[in-house]
Amino acid sequence: MAFCMSFFISFILVSINFGYGNTFLLTWLKIWSQAFICAFFGASFFPRIIQQIMSKFNFVEKSQINENAFLERTKQ
Repeated sequence: MAFCMSFFISFILVSINFGYGNTFLLTWLKIWSQAFICAFFGASFFPRIIQQIMSKFNFVEKSQINENAFLERTKQ
């Protein structure tokens, strides 16, 4: 995913900002390699950080716990 996104976005941004000149390919490959490194580490670490933050907001699990407790009380 990081490969495809960095490839596509860097191509579009270099095309818009620099145009298709003699140095387009070299400029794009240089910027793409930098973008790929950033995208790879971002795709590796951000989901873990976001998952830790979102684990503090257990919207679904709390309702399931309450529902299970309710169902157990109604069976008795």
